[in-house]
Amino acid sequence: MRIDIITVLPGLLRSPFDESIIRRARQKGIAEINIIDLRDYSTDKHRSVDDYPFGGGAGMVMMIEPVYNCITRLKSERHYDEVIYTSPDGAGFTQAMANELSMKENIIILAGHYKGIDQRIRDHLITREISIGDYVLTGGELPAAVITDAVVRLLPGAISDAESALSDSFQDGLLAPPQYTRPAEFMGWKVPDILTGGNTPEIERWRFEQSLRITREKRPDLLGEEEG
Repeated sequence: MRIDIITVLPGLLRSPFDESIIRRARQKGIAEINIIDLRDYSTDKHRSVDDYPFGGGAGMVMMIEPVYNCITRLKSERHYDEVIYTSPDGAGFTQAMANELSMKENIIILAGHYKGIDQRIRDHLITREISIGDYVLTGGELPAAVITDAVVRLLPGAISDAESALSDSFQDGLLAPPQYTRPAEFMGWKVPDILTGGNTPEIERWRFEQSLRITREKRPDLLGEEEG
């Protein structure tokens, strides 16, 4: 899988992709992640990528020309399944969306910045807009990193224990059950007896019941229930 991230702050993204699962996936050739500096596609000597908005108002707006030049260049080299824009008003990012994107071959992520981007970019170049939450960040680089991490870890071979990814929170619409490891008792705090008894069917039943309980307590919306 190839993910090309277009950004005005390439340095912000280098570290997250050089650690842990993402790093191993890149080393194994499972995922190719490219960080593309949008300023390389600017058309003036100042490498400008933003300008004042038509009609006035506060803030700056990402210009259409550098973005168009960059995406057009990338598309001339290969087909892309999605051109994603990280936006506060995009569709909320979910595990189901991560699962879907992990089946794609090539993806572009445009990290938004400044006050926003020229609307013509959204109208003519973007295929999907994604938000990671109802809040505003300095730019779309961190959301791009979040999306990339969530997607890459699902790729076959990215995690040595493939079953681990399948049992993550949200994969079955529920939050994950409590997890314990050794020692079985610490300062008088004991691991539930059922987890040390070796009865696998009973353990799985207990984990499901715990997932259901925790989801109902913390995220009743996932069950279609009202809070309170």
